Amino acid sequence: MPPAASLTTPVLLVCGEDEFGVKQRAREIFQKWSEDIGGMDHEIIDAAVNHAGEALKSLAKLRAALQTLPFFGSGKVVWLRNCNFLGEERAATAQVVTETLAGLSQELKAFVWENVRLLISAGKVDKRKSFYKTLEKIGAVEIFAGWSADDKNWADQAQTWALSALRDLKTGISDEALALLVANIGPNVRMLSSEIEKLSLYVAPRSRIEVDDVNAIVTRNKQARAFALGDALGDRHLARALACLDRELWEIRRDPKRNEIGLLYGLISKVRVLIFIRELLARRWLKPESDFSRFKAQLERVPADALPEDKKMNPLAMHPYVLFQAMPQADNYSQSELIAAMDLLLQCNQKLISRNLDTSLVLQQTLIQIVSRPAEVALDERRLKPA
Repeated sequence: MPPAASLTTPVLLVCGEDEFGVKQRAREIFQKWSEDIGGMDHEIIDAAVNHAGEALKSLAKLRAALQTLPFFGSGKVVWLRNCNFLGEERAATAQVVTETLAGLSQELKAFVWENVRLLISAGKVDKRKSFYKTLEKIGAVEIFAGWSADDKNWADQAQTWALSALRDLKTGISDEALALLVANIGPNVRMLSSEIEKLSLYVAPRSRIEVDDVNAIVTRNKQARAFALGDALGDRHLARALACLDRELWEIRRDPKRNEIGLLYGLISKVRVLIFIRELLARRWLKPESDFSRFKAQLERVPADALPEDKKMNPLAMHPYVLFQAMPQADNYSQSELIAAMDLLLQCNQKLISRNLDTSLVLQQTLIQIVSRPAEVALDERRLKPA
């Protein structure tokens, strides 16, 4: 019996859509098993394939590895790494692969695991297939589902993960900086891990991260970068709003996957948040608060059953830091101005879709009408008209 008394299973499948979590956990297990068992015969088999033929070669290597006894140690660890034919991928649906996996399932059931450990790391796995059920029966399965923006609790999970990673680096972070970090990165474990390491190095020799540090060094995802335009609208700062719009329009010309409609929807989302904040304040469910922790505690006391189930119309479904940033901005507009802004954005949407107009000019005019004070609108619109 190899010196692995702490291990409860000879077979482990680590899988899920959280690619970063799966790879990190699989490396930890492989290293631990290798150290516990000892020897030099451990094997890693690359199972990231492009077609069924490569999948069959990987499975043949796995069979050979399991059947080859260790020469220089008391045991052996075999790692089938980055397997991408256990779900609904093209290679996984090939009949020859399905049949080979079914045959391998029977072999694994009859295998004597006295001196061998099998680790499989994979992406999304089809739990209905016999191979998965076999691994679950003879061993153990760890699933890393990952975070999704559709998950109500993704931000809390990301913050908990970030705090744990920062503790390992012996670095602290303020509540507001943590919320801003997660809001900037979104539900992306790999990017969050990278930015945490970067932040920890940036603040050294200090041991605590503040909001200014996050603003200075953290790379924003595409959605977070678009927040700059919305924040300028919220701050009712016309010059900054137009400058942000120009930058976004320039990026759209360089990126065929983006378009002006996406910018418009970002502005609609921002105005909707400002309307929500004013309504929550009017109902006395919120009160003005400059401390993020206390603001978040207020949100938790808002009666959930009094709000719509539709996530687009439910402020509690949004990241709390987005609402926190909008709190002081809501005072820059009256409720009637915000309702009028939604009407202007609807008209802008209709113009962008149904008319052959200069999209940049349409967006600029709409932004000016929303952000300018009533006395400024006529003058700003005259400036935009060609001579």
